[in-house]
Amino acid sequence: MLRRPRRRISERGRLRTSLSIVPSLFTIGNIFCGYYSIISTLRGQWDYAAILIGIGYILDGLDGRIARLTKTTSEFGLQLDSIADVITFGVAPAILAYNWGFGASEGIEGSVARHVHQLGSVASFAFVVCGALRLARFNLQATDTGSKRYFVGLPIPAGAGMIAAIVHFFKSPTLLIGSALLWSFLILCVAFLMISTVRYSSFKELDVKKARPSLALFGTAMLISLIYMYSEVMLLGMATVYVSSGLILELVLVVRRFLPSSSVSRSWPAHGNIKG
Repeated sequence: MLRRPRRRISERGRLRTSLSIVPSLFTIGNIFCGYYSIISTLRGQWDYAAILIGIGYILDGLDGRIARLTKTTSEFGLQLDSIADVITFGVAPAILAYNWGFGASEGIEGSVARHVHQLGSVASFAFVVCGALRLARFNLQATDTGSKRYFVGLPIPAGAGMIAAIVHFFKSPTLLIGSALLWSFLILCVAFLMISTVRYSSFKELDVKKARPSLALFGTAMLISLIYMYSEVMLLGMATVYVSSGLILELVLVVRRFLPSSSVSRSWPAHGNIKG
């Protein structure tokens, strides 16, 4: 009579050990996307490299959710996921941004072109460094039991998604010095947003069960269809809206802080405290 419960416990342990491999497989797939994105960039296949970063974005979102559903979260998985994020969302988009935005202008003569090219290399390196710092801060805050409604700083997958969405939209780079200069400033802005204290919604406390399942499924199906048919416009629009959302929220909070309390109550609706 006592042997059956022990056998059941051992079978559950084996099942959990087997399930613990599944999230790591998704993480390894994420690493593969980052690696092959770098190879595609070096081959001049910029759009394909951007698409691989997008696929890595999806795999990165799935591995954590699968680990939580199967209750197989571990410190090893957290560290492996961070290494994968550095490759796929740090190194790969930085190389893509540099090669796509500045690689074609290497042959242009002139001191201005040379300085813009050097600024591009600095901006791309800053993206990698800020992404690594963002991940290190995220790992330190991973054990925090407080509210997880917001990320502090732009998540590195979103920063990489912004770079990949722009490359996917324009496909071929431009040889204009002004465009290259604007591209370098955009990379720097995204890099500094990752290490800033600007808050971005995490969507982790979004309860889909409270909404109508049929409506949620319909919305998801429509979104996937639009991305499939108009991927360039949809992905760039979604990335731009998310990156801008943190800045807009921060601006609203600053305005509310400096307005008189009476005008705030008349102009702005009541809002709960924002937890980071």
